[in-house]
Amino acid sequence: MPLVSVVIPAYNCSRYIAETIASILGQSANDLEVIVINDGSTDDTAAIARRFGPPVRVLEQANSGVCSARNHGIREARGEFIALVDHDDYWLPDKLANQLAAFADHPQVDVVFTRFIWWRQTEQGLFPEPSSFAAQAQPQGIDDELSGWIYHQMLLDSWVLTSTALTRASVIRAHQGFDESLPFSEDWDLWMRISRSSQFLKLREASTLYRQHPSQGSRVTRTVDYRVRLLEGASRRWGLCSQDGRCITAKRFKRQLAMYCTEFGLGHLKGGPGASRQIAARSFLKAWAIDHTYWRSLAYLAVTPLGWAPKW
Repeated sequence: MPLVSVVIPAYNCSRYIAETIASILGQSANDLEVIVINDGSTDDTAAIARRFGPPVRVLEQANSGVCSARNHGIREARGEFIALVDHDDYWLPDKLANQLAAFADHPQVDVVFTRFIWWRQTEQGLFPEPSSFAAQAQPQGIDDELSGWIYHQMLLDSWVLTSTALTRASVIRAHQGFDESLPFSEDWDLWMRISRSSQFLKLREASTLYRQHPSQGSRVTRTVDYRVRLLEGASRRWGLCSQDGRCITAKRFKRQLAMYCTEFGLGHLKGGPGASRQIAARSFLKAWAIDHTYWRSLAYLAVTPLGWAPKW
């Protein structure tokens, strides 16, 4: 039985999947299996993955989305620990070794995650060599602020990039994996739920290159602000405090919600497929209703009918 099961949900990623898998197989801790869930790809993603042979397994399913693919892989996983990796991200060589050592030193912890590096293309359209980030991957200790009981911190931001996390398989199964009804913020939702019953540990070193490119799902303009919906629901259900008594104030939480509402509205003002100035206006109004001191939202509301759009 492998110690670690690595699950990769894969959809039309023939450009990147080989590099992702190679980075996993190149780990200094190599007691692992790699499960690629081919989510109905129409390119040669599955064929590329199969060329690696054992310990890579490629499983097929009709296109059902990333949550379904991840949950499929979780059901198939045989390891004591589960790592979930997006099909275009990259692991630096000691990621798993450092995380397994942290588990050994901190047996009370159920999730170990790390810092990550934004992996952006150069002006020539190339991604920098992974080896150029080696210094940032060296052990740098524990981030105490984002370790232990961190539910209250999860109300402010989605601190856990899923591709960086290593989780006890029993814990991720106890929480029934990802909510397949969510098209966005599904990872934040999972880590939020786990943070109610489990302690986390964050390593300060970077373990993962988070690839940035135009076809990422996080760049899609959506009609529902799933991020704010998640945070509002969590605060109603669980409040603003972690199990160890650490809390965020209601004022800080409201300001963060107002900022997220405003950011969502700006995304719609920017334009593109799915963008709506009506949705933008409603988001700015909601931001102001949540936090009357956040005047910026009213300024954006005022320019919404005038055709103004952010440049970023």
